[in-house]
Amino acid sequence: MPYTQDILDELNILVRYNLSTTQEGLKIHQSSAAPATIAATQRLHSKGLVSQEDGGYLTNLGREAAEHAQTMLDLLKPA
Repeated sequence: MPYTQDILDELNILVRYNLSTTQEGLKIHQSSAAPATIAATQRLHSKGLVSQEDGGYLTNLGREAAEHAQTMLDLLKPA
């Protein structure tokens, strides 16, 4: 199954998180973020990967997903 645009949008949110600390989250502003970004963040929350509908902190499961997403991005980006 290929990645859908929704999954790509969710992955793009996950790779924004700073994995070197658990004290830093994300805030997706409803007034300035793209609708696709807002929807992706809400889906991540409903899946239990982030603590708030507008971002917040990664949950334990979210951290694991973000680690995988960031590793995959590092492997695939041009040398």
